[in-house]
Amino acid sequence: MDTRIMNWDKSDDALVENAIRRGASRRELLQMMLAGGVAMSAGVALLGRAADAVAATPTSGGAFKAAGFSASTADTLDPAKASLSTDYVRCSALYNRLTIIDQAGATQMELADSFDSPDAKVWTVKLRKGITFHDGKDLTADDVVFSLKRHLDPSVGSKVAKIAAQISDVKAIDKSTVAISLTGPNADLPTILALHHFMIVADGTKDFSKGNGTGAFVLQSFEPGVRSTMTKNRNYWKSGAPYVDSFEFFAISDDNARVNALLSGDIHLAAAINPRSIRLVEGQSGFVLSRSSASNYTNLNMRLDTAPGNSKDFIDGMKYLVNREQILKSALRGLGELGNDQPVFPGNVYRNNDIKPKAFDPDKAKFHFQKAGVLGQSIPVIASEAAGSSVDIAMIVQAAGANIGLKLDVQRVPPDGYWDNYWLKAPIHFGNINFRPTPDILFSLLYSSDAPWNESHYKSEKFDKMMIEARAMLDQAKRKEIYGEMQVMVSEEAGTVIPAFIAGVDATTEKLKGLETNPLGGMMGYAMAEHVWLTA
Repeated sequence: MDTRIMNWDKSDDALVENAIRRGASRRELLQMMLAGGVAMSAGVALLGRAADAVAATPTSGGAFKAAGFSASTADTLDPAKASLSTDYVRCSALYNRLTIIDQAGATQMELADSFDSPDAKVWTVKLRKGITFHDGKDLTADDVVFSLKRHLDPSVGSKVAKIAAQISDVKAIDKSTVAISLTGPNADLPTILALHHFMIVADGTKDFSKGNGTGAFVLQSFEPGVRSTMTKNRNYWKSGAPYVDSFEFFAISDDNARVNALLSGDIHLAAAINPRSIRLVEGQSGFVLSRSSASNYTNLNMRLDTAPGNSKDFIDGMKYLVNREQILKSALRGLGELGNDQPVFPGNVYRNNDIKPKAFDPDKAKFHFQKAGVLGQSIPVIASEAAGSSVDIAMIVQAAGANIGLKLDVQRVPPDGYWDNYWLKAPIHFGNINFRPTPDILFSLLYSSDAPWNESHYKSEKFDKMMIEARAMLDQAKRKEIYGEMQVMVSEEAGTVIPAFIAGVDATTEKLKGLETNPLGGMMGYAMAEHVWLTA
């Protein structure tokens, strides 16, 4: 070993790293090492090591700008009403949750210091101390009680009211202790409360326009459907965070425009870029692609309560008409895994892997369409860039239908207003569902008879009873068996086609550091703002 490397110590590393942070050129750094008696080859190696160390060390300062893919004039700062990724990003920057989901998909404490229960029915939550809201008010148990009870108030219009309905009582035991009682046992409660909607707000809050939370950023401005700006919370309770001085977030719905904004240096991150744009970014130096796990999906929804979806033969025909392998290869550029028409994502411990994706079979599809009497009719299918890759998927299905005499009229509508005007409403339309950590959450939100986001209007009394039974089941083997059967029911009976689980891709400048994957979704589970930093 070269003795000139052996004599190199941590103080020398620090000297080089500080020079890098000050903006010293590569030539200047090598000259500094040569002057210290380090050989050129050793200097290059040491320089590389120092550069890696600097890149991995968070630095403070800078104005972080990011562009999402969807926005609406209904955008909100009320966590209970959040429904779009833009809502989740803002709320994650302004507020905190009792618990969070980490990069490995495990539940960790955030505002809660502990979460305990002897029977999974009555839970005791101890809060961290010394945390304040942006307005200076201390976080107390009363804030948690108020925040959770809001989801039980029909006038609030909480997006997770159906999930929160299992909470029978919430009360403050003392200033930092909360007792949560459920209607029945549910070991998933700590994970459920990690959903974005369960952010903790100040007791008595009625005006959410100020975004007064305990989060890493303080709101400066908010224009629904346009943009939001925030500045660093100098009193944030997490040591060292956030790293950037300000955060600006807005949506650029057109994928090409979003990517071009990144490449031109206008933004640091372009969220959820279309697979078509990946090669464009890969061909440019100075940019990085961040791939998330295959845990969300874009699905084709056919309402079972209206024509043509009220014909089971039409539903069965469409499931045979969808060429899943072509969609994964062409529309998604291989970024994902084949889906089997049920929402429990690959890798989940409760996933029923015995359910195989339906094979593409135009002959069987035509047989069912003939029985449904729809061949020759013009059938509208609503697609939009708001539901990622849905336009590409629709075109693939349309072409397959044309080959057997099925006329699918694909109507591409603007992203703005799609979720309010078409999703859940049009007889045939697309959805885009983000990761949910448990089957109970997925089924409660999407498939129970009174689910708020029941995309195909699927109703089954048997399914509803099984969901309640599984929720209270502490025997994990039995619970898995029940969830497995429920997945079969959804796959065979619901009017939803889930062709693939998609691995999302965010594109960033190489100057943006600290961005990691998170199963809750892209942009680090929408909580990127407090974790990332900018390098010179």
